Amino acid sequence: MPVVGLTGLIGAGKSTVARQFGDLGAIVVDADAIAHRVLDEPALRAAVAARFGPGVIAADGAVRRGALAERVFGPDAAHEAALTDLEDLVHPPVRARIAAAVAEAFAAPRGTRPPVVVLDVPLLAQSGFGARSDMVVIVTCAEGLRRERLAARKLSSGQQAAREAAWQRAFARAGAGAWPVERTRTVDTSVGLAYTLNQVDRLWSELVGGLPAGRPAEGVSPE
Repeated sequence: MPVVGLTGLIGAGKSTVARQFGDLGAIVVDADAIAHRVLDEPALRAAVAARFGPGVIAADGAVRRGALAERVFGPDAAHEAALTDLEDLVHPPVRARIAAAVAEAFAAPRGTRPPVVVLDVPLLAQSGFGARSDMVVIVTCAEGLRRERLAARKLSSGQQAAREAAWQRAFARAGAGAWPVERTRTVDTSVGLAYTLNQVDRLWSELVGGLPAGRPAEGVSPE
C-alpha cells in the first residue's frame, strides 16, 4: 500500500487533488483538519492562551483562529518567532495523529485496506513524512491564478506572503533530505479541472497499476 505525500503552496489546489485521490479510493489524512481538532482540545487551548493571550480565545472557549493567524503570520521577526512557538505546541500532536492514521490503515484486515494512503500535509518537508512517502506530489499552478484563489479567500497580501514564507522555510530547512527527487511528481492545476483530474488519474495508475473498475483507461481527457 503506497503512501503519497501531498504538498504545495497555499492556493495551489491541494484540496482538489486530495479529493480526487479520495474519489479513486485512497484514504486521505488531512493535516489541517487534524490541527483544527487538536486546537479544540482543552489542554492545548490553555497552552495557546498562555502563550498568545486571552484575545485568541472566544467567549465559548474556542480558539479564534483568525486572531491567532494575525499573531503568527506577518512580516517581522516577532511573527516568525510566534509561529515557531505555535508549531512547537501543535505539530507534535498532529504528527502523532498522522502516524496513528497511517498505522491504522496498514493494520486494517486484508481486503479492507485502502489501496493508497495520501498525506495532505502542507509543511510536508518539515514534518518528516515526505522522506517516508513512496511518492511526493507537489501541487502547482500559475501564479496569477493562485493569487486569484487567495483573493477569493479574503487573505491579505501580508497573510499570503507569511504563509508562503513558512512553506518555503520548511522546504529549505529540510533540503535534500526532504524526500528523494526520483519520488517527486507534480500536478499542475492551472489549465482546468479536467486536466487536473487526468494528471491524478495517471499518478494513480502509476501507484497501483490501473484505475478503479469502471474508470476509462485514459482517465479524464484534458480540456
